[in-house]
Amino acid sequence: MGKILAIDYGMKRTGIAITDGSKIFATGLTTVATNEIYVFLTQLMKDEEIETIVVGKPMNLQNLPTDATKPSDTLAKKIGKLFTEIKVERVDERFTSKLAKQAMFAGGMKKKDRRDKKMIDKISATIILQSYLDSQSYSYLKE
Repeated sequence: MGKILAIDYGMKRTGIAITDGSKIFATGLTTVATNEIYVFLTQLMKDEEIETIVVGKPMNLQNLPTDATKPSDTLAKKIGKLFTEIKVERVDERFTSKLAKQAMFAGGMKKKDRRDKKMIDKISATIILQSYLDSQSYSYLKE
């Protein structure tokens, strides 16, 4: 059984999260320089059995695209072309950075550590992935 990977795309850094083999838990994996994302994903596909990649979809409060939406769409399309055997899904990523910061604060992280943008991106990817997992669990309950 494959795992699910989530991507929080950013212009400079991209947060990555992954599930366990049972696809129950989302865990922050790393943060990668955005210009190295395809090299990273290619290597990861060799090391892990990934069945789905969830890419965050940036939208504003009015449900309109942001400056990051088009590059994120391009990333999702390119991933679909590079890894044709892997399903690519999109998830609304509004508020993930804010939720990541709140989680860091609630977890007792020191102020200095909460300023680490790499950590915020990784936690944001984890929130995107957990949101996707929760939506999948809910859809199973409705059947």
